[in-house]
Amino acid sequence: MKVYTHKQGITLVGKAWEIMQKLKEYNKDYIFISEWIKDVTQKK
Repeated sequence: MKVYTHKQGITLVGKAWEIMQKLKEYNKDYIFISEWIKDVTQKK
């Protein structure tokens, strides 16, 4: 499972069950993926 972050967004690479698990994990911190992207781009 790999998570790549870049200016335009986030790329998740892995098996379907791994990606679903990672999205559930990040769902605890961020309600929408757009919030996650905004937070990642601000940190860079």
